[in-house]
Amino acid sequence: MSDESGGVGKTVTAFVLGAAAGAAVALLFAPAAGKETREFLTEKAREGREKAAEAARQTREALARQRDTISSAIERGRDAYREAREKETA
Repeated sequence: MSDESGGVGKTVTAFVLGAAAGAAVALLFAPAAGKETREFLTEKAREGREKAAEAARQTREALARQRDTISSAIERGRDAYREAREKETA
């Protein structure tokens, strides 16, 4: 269960590092006018925010699924325990 949420965290970290490295390389090897560079950085920042928001949404969904799975397992365990006790007392 924790592997899934850990994988999302690693993916987000890899994305952020890759985006930063890509932006740095782009600025170093393809210099542009100040206005163009600001527009480029603004666009990349917007894209990064969108992707981070999507990764956060996916993480929340994965955590909700895990919480539901655990809650269901606990409830099944309680039911099994109650049934076993009832059989013992009967």
